[in-house]
Amino acid sequence: MEGFEVGARLYYEKDGDLSKIKEKTIAICGYGNQGRSQALNLRDAGLTVIVGNRPDEYRARAKSDGFQTYDISEASQLADVIFILLPDELQEIIYRKEIEKNLKENKVLVFAHGYNIAFGLIIPPNNIDILLIAPRMIGIGVRECILNGEGYFSFIGVHQNASGKAKEILLALSKAVGGLSKAGIEVTFEQETILDLFTEQGFGPASSQIMMKPIDLLIEEGYPEEAVLIEFILSGNMKYAFNQMLKCGIIEQIGLLDQQSQYGLLTRGLRYKDIIFEILEIQKGILNHIESGAFSIEWEKRLTKIKFKFIKLMSSKVGFGPLEKRVRKNLGFPEVDLWAETPYPTMKEISVKQELIKELEEFKGYPEF
Repeated sequence: MEGFEVGARLYYEKDGDLSKIKEKTIAICGYGNQGRSQALNLRDAGLTVIVGNRPDEYRARAKSDGFQTYDISEASQLADVIFILLPDELQEIIYRKEIEKNLKENKVLVFAHGYNIAFGLIIPPNNIDILLIAPRMIGIGVRECILNGEGYFSFIGVHQNASGKAKEILLALSKAVGGLSKAGIEVTFEQETILDLFTEQGFGPASSQIMMKPIDLLIEEGYPEEAVLIEFILSGNMKYAFNQMLKCGIIEQIGLLDQQSQYGLLTRGLRYKDIIFEILEIQKGILNHIESGAFSIEWEKRLTKIKFKFIKLMSSKVGFGPLEKRVRKNLGFPEVDLWAETPYPTMKEISVKQELIKELEEFKGYPEF
């Protein structure tokens, strides 16, 4: 197989051979946004795809999308390749009840997140292949990025190679699901899991606190709360800056700012050097907690689930939650149902978007003022 070393081994669409899996039946277990997107991409690649899901609205959606649908137990019995695309907290229970009994020799088990394998919550038999295809993209994006030709990155890996052909099956499946459309980066289940958890626990809380505390400061100093939240978040300027970082890198995008902004950013950053080391020490502790398995043990406790529900409820009732809700309402932002089905873009929408991208490319190199 082709690929080259640049710290990690990278694979592209040319490295995947769909003929290696053409005769296999693939079961998608779990038809949420991630499951639906992957099922549609696999079918578009010309593969035989069935869906395993409990009898609910998701199963009805799979049927209306034209898939043969079954209970998870029956789907995993019929399939050669089983994609487990269920929430992490449900995987162990459903695996033991519905899937484990159907894992005959040389079947293939595919995970989109390494958590349950990495921390030993699921221990499959040693006569099957165990693969990781973990899109670095939300569920809807796995489909949208293929439809609009943007592609997405994936973390991919082989945990168990019982057939002797696990790598070629991995690359074929990754290509079919769109996971090599930008690149597939080879990692272990443990690496994928720790990277994911650390981003959520080490980076996410630090960045959100660093953003929310200055908002509190400005409001306490008498600045209008609507103006403050627009400046920090609601204008979309931050989103635009992150998109530019994605295009050209963190350092290069600074050059898109006016010179006064560049000077302030580069010089005042030095004032945070001591505090950053304190934050880094906290982050090292969080990383060690994840790597040691202590977080997994903590999360699996029943008391933790109860504590989580309480913390989540309180976060919406005190502090930044009510402030943000009030400002969004005052500014006329519509309420959004996070659980509503997000429609995939139409070909017309994709065409319009591509025309806008071409037009905006002409602004490259223009100074801010």
